[in-house]
Formats: sequence, C-alpha cells, structure tokens
Amino acid sequence: MLYYIFAFGTSLVLSAILTPLIRNKALRWHVVDIPAPRKIHQKPIPLMGGLAIFLSFAITTSIFWYLGNITDKIISDAYIIAIIVAGLILIIGGIIDDKYNIKPAQQFLFPIIATLIVLIAGIKIQFVTNPFGGVFEFSVIAGTVLAGIWILGMIYTTKFLDGLDGLVSGITVIGSIIIFIVSLYWDVAQSGTSFLALILAGAALGFLIFNWHPAKIFLGEGGSIFCGFMLGVLAIISGSKIATALLIMGIPILDVAWVIIRRIWQGNSPVTADRKHLHFRLLDIGLSVRQAVTFLFVITTAFGATSLFLHTQGKIITLSVLLLVMIILATILVFIYKSKQSNP
Repeated sequence: MLYYIFAFGTSLVLSAILTPLIRNKALRWHVVDIPAPRKIHQKPIPLMGGLAIFLSFAITTSIFWYLGNITDKIISDAYIIAIIVAGLILIIGGIIDDKYNIKPAQQFLFPIIATLIVLIAGIKIQFVTNPFGGVFEFSVIAGTVLAGIWILGMIYTTKFLDGLDGLVSGITVIGSIIIFIVSLYWDVAQSGTSFLALILAGAALGFLIFNWHPAKIFLGEGGSIFCGFMLGVLAIISGSKIATALLIMGIPILDVAWVIIRRIWQGNSPVTADRKHLHFRLLDIGLSVRQAVTFLFVITTAFGATSLFLHTQGKIITLSVLLLVMIILATILVFIYKSKQSNP
C-alpha cells in the first residue's frame, strides 16, 4: 500500500508543480484558446496542459520502472517504452495543433502513429469473456486490429468530450482509479497495471486542480487525446477489460457516436464543431459548468463502479441500461431545451 501511495502521490505532486510552469510557458509562447461562440470562456486560456499530465506520468512511470515495480508477466519493457514514446508523439502533435491549428487530416496522423507504436510493441486484445461461459480468443492479427480500433476510438472520445472545464481530466481520474481497483481483483499484488493506473490518476488529479472551473489552463489537443489513449491502453493491458471501460466511458462514447451520426446525417463533416454534445445540452437547460461536470462525474462513477461487482453477463445488461439512460436523458434535455426556447 505504501508503494501505491508513493506512486500516486509522486505523480500528483509532479503534475501540480509542472502545470503552473507549463501554463506560464503557454502564455509566453501564445499557445492559448481564443474565446469563440461555442466556447464558454470569456478570455484567452493557456493550452498545453496535457504536457504536465504526460511528463508527470512518464517521469513517475520511469522511476517505478527502474525500481522494478512496473514490468511483470504481462507488461514488458517494450510496452513501457512504446507507451511513453507514443504519448510523447501525441503531446508533440497536440502542441503543434494548439499553436498552428492544423487541418483534421494532419491532426489524425499523430494518433495513427502513436497507436501503431503500441501495436507493434505487442499490445493487443487477446480475448474477451463470453457472457455464456468461457472466452472468445482472437488471432494475433484480429486482436491487433481490434486493439487499434479500440484505442483510436478512445482517443477521439476524449477529444470530442473536452468541452467543459475539468471534464476530461476528472473522468480520467475516475476511470483510472476504477481500472486500478479492477486490476486488484484479477492481477497479482503490486502489478504493473495497477501502478500505471494510479500514476495516471495522480497526474490527472494534479492537473485537475488548475483545470476545474474556472479553468486556469486547458488540456489542449495533446492532453485530451493522451487521456483517451491511456484509458484505452489500460483497458487492454488490465486483462482486456473492455466492458469495464465501456461502462466507465459509456455516456461519452454514446454521446460522441450520436453527435457524429447526426452530423453525417445532416451532410456535415463528423469533425465539425457544434454545441450538440451532452455537456453543452446540460448548460443549455440552465446548469452551471460545475453542475454539468459534476452530474457527468456521478454518472461515470455510478456505472463504472458497477463493473467492480458484476460478471460479464451483468456488465452487458448494465451496458444496455446505460444505452437506455442515454436515450432517455437526451430526450429529456432536448424537450426541456425546446420548452425554454418556446417559453423564454
């Protein structure tokens, strides 16, 4: 337990120290998010906050890797090197985008490269549990392809989710802590997975101190996609806990899927920015930023925590309930919004 506390605390303290320093650099280099009609902030806010999370994660992971606490029967040296290098590529690409606002096709290059790096290192989905007993095992090729799709999906879920102060960084804290607890159920004591999850939680929490509304710094492109990347990778190396990650990220994933389908249906680009995401709908009906983020935290924690007590069949049923909740919630929000518009 002391090792766990030290890992979490080291990452948290590093993040809390690095975030103000990086904020000052972002201001000096004019890497800021300018207010716009669909954005909630009223003045330029520094970006590049993801660099603080990445550096805290990478430094703390390197320390415990050197001490022999990270690598085990599942997590190899190649995994750690690949995760850190891939994370660095995401952050570099994100900072370039934050500064120069590159085209979506150019932005996509960095997640692709990062994902290929961890796949080449051997990270893949080897199996998923069969709800009726046993497991579905995948070939190396199928498991690698599925892992690539999964990681990219998680990357773009947190990218599109990053619209309110503290939302993505807070959900990263919640998700990584739940994955840490889940890893204690199936893995050996002081496993590499549990350390990586706690280190990520500490890094995100240290940043959340400055990212909570009103935010003093934003994650930026690199930070938003790094968080999704890490949650996706952790879900795989924690024993292919895909259903667990789906419960944690269920509402954001369904929200992103719905918004993308809606944009395509209307003939728009799937990456076109708008205010149709769930978190913006919550603001539209009158919730404050803190209330909307807290509401989403509660839902994330509630459904994510069910994974600690359910087997595969129960998780599938809960995922179905999650889908129903999302449909009902979206319907209610649209109804309330239209009522407010017709009766100002």
